[in-house]
Amino acid sequence: FPGLADVSISQDIPVEGEITVPVGSHSPDEDYSTLDEPVKDTIMRDLKAVGKKFVHVMYPRKSSALLRDWDLWGPLVLCVSLALMLQGGSADSKDDGGPQFAEVFVIIWFGAVVITLNSKLLGGTISFFQSLCVLGYCVMPLTVAMLVCRLVLLAGTGTVSFVIRLIVVGAMFGWSTLASTAFLADSQPPNRKALVVYPIFLFYFVISWMILTFTPQ
Repeated sequence: FPGLADVSISQDIPVEGEITVPVGSHSPDEDYSTLDEPVKDTIMRDLKAVGKKFVHVMYPRKSSALLRDWDLWGPLVLCVSLALMLQGGSADSKDDGGPQFAEVFVIIWFGAVVITLNSKLLGGTISFFQSLCVLGYCVMPLTVAMLVCRLVLLAGTGTVSFVIRLIVVGAMFGWSTLASTAFLADSQPPNRKALVVYPIFLFYFVISWMILTFTPQ
C-alpha cells in the first residue's frame, strides 16, 4: 500500500504476548451438541437434574443450585400431583372436584408470580423464572404432607386424625418456608429480607390450610 513504507516502529516499544495458535487444546466435548445426543441420554440428564434439585430441597441450606440451572418440570409435576390429591374433596358444589384442581394451579402459579414481582420491586437480583423454580420445588414438603394426610384420612376423621394431620402439615409448612428462604436469601437486600419472607410465609400458609382442611367426599 502507498505510504506504508514511511511508517516505522520504534525500537523502544516492547512487543508482548505470543502470537501463536494453540494446537490440540480444542476438546471434542466442545463440539458435542445436544442435537446429536440420543433422546434417552437427554431424558436421563434432565431427570438427574430434577432429582438433584429435590435433594437440595430435602436438605435446605444457602445454595444457588436451584438458581443456576432452573427448570419448571419439577414444579409442574408437584403442582399436578398436589392438585390431583386435593381433587374430590368436600365442597358445596356437586361436580367432580374440578374447582379444587384449578384452585391449586391459580394459587401456586399466580402466588409465585406475585412473590417474584414483590422481590423485584424490593431490589432483588433473582430472575422471574428462577423464583418460580425455587418456589415450585419448595412445594415438595407440602405435597408429601398431602400424601400423608390422605393416608391418615383413610383411618378416619376423628380428633386423633386431625392432630396427626396438624402436626404433619405444620412441620412441612415450616420446611417449605425454610427451604425457600434459604435459597432466596442471598438475592435480596439485607435490610428488606423481612418484606420478602412475609409473602412467602403467606403463600405456603394458604397451601397448608387447603391441605389441612381437606376432607374426602
